[in-house]
Amino acid sequence: VQLQASGGGLVQAGGSLRLSCAASGRTFSSYGMAWFRQAPGKEREFVATISGGGDNTLYAGSAKGRFTISRDNARNTMYLQMNSLKPEDTAVYYCAVGKFLFSIGTSLDEYRYWGQGTLVTVSS
Repeated sequence: VQLQASGGGLVQAGGSLRLSCAASGRTFSSYGMAWFRQAPGKEREFVATISGGGDNTLYAGSAKGRFTISRDNARNTMYLQMNSLKPEDTAVYYCAVGKFLFSIGTSLDEYRYWGQGTLVTVSS
């Protein structure tokens, strides 16, 4: 099983980026998926999660209203559209697949598979 995150880069404050997470090796349409991020010197933190069918989402307070998580099960891919980016959004963003069928969560230990991360840098 592999998760490949992509789409990171350097953007000015107020700009937008779209991250992608492509899964291979098996399908995950019955599992929740999520984005986490880790800023330099800080712990990895939850950003957003989406249920297997895409009908249920949760966002961290810092992401609500600015980020949108989505998935395309036909392509085995998850996305994170990030708008109105701020310097404090600078971090390595990781995608993950949940451990349990038909559930979503906000804790690191609820996720089994992790991507390698993609760096997002927001300049002021």
